[in-house]
Amino acid sequence: MTQKKTAHIISHTHWDREWYMPFEYHHMLLVELMDTLLDTLDSDPDYKYFHLDGQTIVIEDYLQVRPSQRERLERYIKEGRIQIGPWYVLQDEFLTSSEANIRNLLTGHKDAEQYGVISKTGYFPDSFGNMGQAPQILQQADIHNAVFGRGVKPTGFNNMVGEADTYESPYSEMYWEAPDGSQVLGILFANWYCNGMEVPVGGDDAKAYWDKNLKNAEEFASTPHLLFMNGCDHQPIQTDLSDAIKTASTLYPDIEFKHSNFDEYIADVAENVPDDLTVVKGELRSQHTDGWGTLVNTASARIYLKQMNQQAQTLLEKVAEPLAVFAHLDANASYPHDELTYAWKTLMQNHPHDSICGCSVDEVHQEMETRFLKSRNVAEVLIKEATAKLVKQIDTLGVTAWGRNESDVHANAYTNSDKVIPFTVFNTTGWRRNGAVEVELEVAKKYFSEGPAPHLLAQELKQEDLGHYVIMDEQGDIISAEIQDMGVHFGYDLPKDRFRQPYMARKIKVTLLASDIPALGYKVYACQQVTSDSTVDPTSNSTSNVTSSLSEAIEPKSVHVEGYTMENDKLAATVELDGTLTLFDKQTGHVYKGLNAFENTGDIGNEYVYRQPDGEVAVTTEGLQAQITVVEQNAVRAVIEARLEWEIPASANETFAQEKQEFVPFRERTAVRTTETVPFILTTRYTLEANSGMVKVETRFNNQAKDHRLRALFPTGVNSAYHYADSIFEVAKRDTQPAKEWINPSNCQHQGAFVSVHEQNRGLTIANKGLQEYEVLQGEENSIAITLLRAVSELGDWGVFETPEAQCLGEQVVEYAIIPHAEDGIASGAYASAYQFQIPWTVVQTELQHGKLRTTYSWLNWNEEETALAFSTLKLSQETSDVIARFYNLGQKTVKLTANLPRGTGEIYNSDVLERRHQLVDKSKGYEVAPYKIVTLSYVVQHN
Repeated sequence: MTQKKTAHIISHTHWDREWYMPFEYHHMLLVELMDTLLDTLDSDPDYKYFHLDGQTIVIEDYLQVRPSQRERLERYIKEGRIQIGPWYVLQDEFLTSSEANIRNLLTGHKDAEQYGVISKTGYFPDSFGNMGQAPQILQQADIHNAVFGRGVKPTGFNNMVGEADTYESPYSEMYWEAPDGSQVLGILFANWYCNGMEVPVGGDDAKAYWDKNLKNAEEFASTPHLLFMNGCDHQPIQTDLSDAIKTASTLYPDIEFKHSNFDEYIADVAENVPDDLTVVKGELRSQHTDGWGTLVNTASARIYLKQMNQQAQTLLEKVAEPLAVFAHLDANASYPHDELTYAWKTLMQNHPHDSICGCSVDEVHQEMETRFLKSRNVAEVLIKEATAKLVKQIDTLGVTAWGRNESDVHANAYTNSDKVIPFTVFNTTGWRRNGAVEVELEVAKKYFSEGPAPHLLAQELKQEDLGHYVIMDEQGDIISAEIQDMGVHFGYDLPKDRFRQPYMARKIKVTLLASDIPALGYKVYACQQVTSDSTVDPTSNSTSNVTSSLSEAIEPKSVHVEGYTMENDKLAATVELDGTLTLFDKQTGHVYKGLNAFENTGDIGNEYVYRQPDGEVAVTTEGLQAQITVVEQNAVRAVIEARLEWEIPASANETFAQEKQEFVPFRERTAVRTTETVPFILTTRYTLEANSGMVKVETRFNNQAKDHRLRALFPTGVNSAYHYADSIFEVAKRDTQPAKEWINPSNCQHQGAFVSVHEQNRGLTIANKGLQEYEVLQGEENSIAITLLRAVSELGDWGVFETPEAQCLGEQVVEYAIIPHAEDGIASGAYASAYQFQIPWTVVQTELQHGKLRTTYSWLNWNEEETALAFSTLKLSQETSDVIARFYNLGQKTVKLTANLPRGTGEIYNSDVLERRHQLVDKSKGYEVAPYKIVTLSYVVQHN
């Protein structure tokens, strides 16, 4: 007997918090919508459910304006008539970090706790592609399904759903599997999330409506349970839906029409799915489509937003949180849960897909800049507070080599030491770290209260002869460093028990080569003043007068410069006459030529889509003559600058403005670039540090051109059909050749911290800071192209919305790094280096004092030599006060993780993304991490 069909009508509104109007415009509409919803629930008992778009921030935004409605709203949530969660915002998954995706889920759950209920629906209605690890993340949060709109079927602008010759699943239902094998029931909005909107009440209209929509739903459904989404983008409540359902039930007596919710619908589908459901694996990026509807070029729209986001995310998750853990464990400091929640929420308010993707009107993104700054400022305050408390616990007086009254402290290197200024170098990355570190030290200060007038204090300080300094480690070994006089500066203390204390201070800037700084720990160095009659070890280059640069003596592991070639023990990097880099990898013997040439093309697309004018040939910097200068050369690092003076087309021609105004689809536009040109000057600084395996690159330019795209090109010469990109809790393996259905000439893709290509014995990885679009070009060179700028003038999508600020005019600075390596990026450690590249050092001046902490210390000891494991986070759980540490396996083999806090730790539990305790971990045996697994450990801390 054939089972009766059921039409599940789920009322919702997809609430883009900000998009084609500024936030407050949408905000006021939201208040009106929620008022109407509550009134409808009051007056119509047959209006049973409303799905609140899977994001708890909607509640926050409503109650901000209508706090008087809290009790009424709470009642309907607890009754299950308004379904909330599981996210805080509907984020773009690829343009936010791994930890940001977790914090989004965790925050949504915590916000829902006060109501006692949460929707366990893995809701991704409009994400511009879906992360491959989503099924694993959802399963860890007890969510066994995923409902999504994009990734396996062509879905383009204005909610238009197209057909494809190859559709990864014949049904709207499928199993979605993460790289580790975790599976969830996947449900695709095959007819989009508006296929049940504005249901007619009248019989004739209702008959035509349902004849069409029932047929469309039945085409893809694998069960008798048909999904109809009663709503759309900012869709008002359909207040007469109950009458519309009654009409439909009368017209189609053989079909059950019910006002449903996702819990009921998914449960019914799960009980009836056939045995032949397709298993779709990994990332959902619409690769089996024509390539025009993936919206991947939002990764390059308003790149300045991506850079600000990368900086803010990194400060919170990779600096402020671990430092707060350190201070909690060993400085008797309260962990700043509330402050971090505020900073994270402020940051995540920029993470909705239409926000972080840069595909909104200018006013939206102006407000985003303020939120980024607010979140970053909070992180900076927390970093300062934590480090100030931590350095007070370090025993710096116990270092014999720094003794103030010692003679012959270090092999007669100096005598009669005068002043010792310790400073602490914190490494908050998950791996042991080396590299150039900069810190400004106050060598003398005078408070305003000491008198006379501040400007006279400044003059007194300016007159002081600072003499000579060396930088020493705790063994008394002299460290390669450059020391410069920074002059006199204003400063102030903010004591906790009295009024602010302004002062003038004489500063020096120290640039040193920090070595072997333990992961999630620190090392203390000392800036030692030596008298003019001191005897300096002739093999050292570290003694310097503060008014001059370093001595010319060169240590064996330093950087040599000859002409325009920089060389250390790992690399030789030559800046060529055209400004490109030739790189010799001493480990593999391979030479990479033509690195960091620049390419420019026109762009007559929009914030969503890159579209090169028909017939246009890209212009490059090939053949230009660069002005090359060695700007820094010492034992710590060398820096060579290449300045290119270029002329590029000023904009698209007049046809483009007309085509935009007349709403000509971007694929049908005929505009080209004007013959008028403007100057485009690129100033690139290549930096090679002593003992480093990467070349850091900083490129500056003042963009005065419109309607164009700028990319940096890196020919790899690597013969591989695949490449690898940092993604969410994985390094995704991707085909370099697009699928046969792909017709878009561009095959740009998302990246997180890096993109990499390799073959058996060598590879090249390009790391970045906030440059999240790349393409691996077809051809013998397998060149990696990194988008540095995309300048466009309109939002795109369903209307005509001018966005002049998306042209990104003015000064721009981009940072990236070139990492050649042997083997693949995992075994070589190149990926770990790329992750570290994004994370700043934290350096703090320290007093001479007794303390309980050693001068070198780490708070989490783990087997970082297992290169397949990547460190993700160290934080404190608000629920249990446990220390939370998260790792993930980058590779396809099971590996062992051993990770212990050095003291004060009780049990270790296996945890999850919601930070709940599960099984006890045997500390003596370690933890087996299966391939591609995300592992969260929960440490019970026992304070002394």
